[in-house]
Amino acid sequence: MSNQKRTALAAVSVAAGAVVLMTAPVAHAEVVDVNYQCRTPIGPKGAVSPIDIKGVRSGGGYTLTMSFRKGVSSSPVELGKGAMKPSAVIELGGAESGEVQVTGAANTAAVPANTPIRISDLSGTYTPKKSGKVTFTAGALTIKALGTTTTCTPKNDPKHSLELDVTGATASQDAPAGGGELPRTGPLDSAAALGTLGGTVLLTGAAGVLWLTRRGQRATG
Repeated sequence: MSNQKRTALAAVSVAAGAVVLMTAPVAHAEVVDVNYQCRTPIGPKGAVSPIDIKGVRSGGGYTLTMSFRKGVSSSPVELGKGAMKPSAVIELGGAESGEVQVTGAANTAAVPANTPIRISDLSGTYTPKKSGKVTFTAGALTIKALGTTTTCTPKNDPKHSLELDVTGATASQDAPAGGGELPRTGPLDSAAALGTLGGTVLLTGAAGVLWLTRRGQRATG
């Protein structure tokens, strides 16, 4: 291969790499300690758990996964397999506000009594509505087990675990389908033209009745 061809290929590779860097979404993630204080059926409990939130691009949005490194509550009785179902919210900040619901699978093994409950990974879908930097922070955790509900709330005002540079939906994507005016490709295709045509028919009919009436009066006069 000639030096000229090698130089050309190198230039193309560098340019392609620059395009990838320019189009890749900016993301920043870190593990954050969250001090969960829980209201349980047998009284308050609490624990600090490191929380990790990840965002993976999926179609026009992101799949968010919230991971707990430690258990945050316990049960006075054993929880059998499948007896506990967790869910949580991830708080949005920055360019957007609100929250994303995330849920997880029930426990795959029995949880012994008075043992910290390990929460499975929780996941949900986030679709950007606005463009800019959006932060994702651990919110309230809910644990349902044996007909009871335990709510755990962060008490240490944790920092966000993830930040994404997102692009919101365009105006055309937000516009409702099938709405708006009728398409106008010609005078007779518009609602106004149809209304005028109808008015003309009515006027012609009225003129015809008047002409027939006058003709009848002349015939009898």
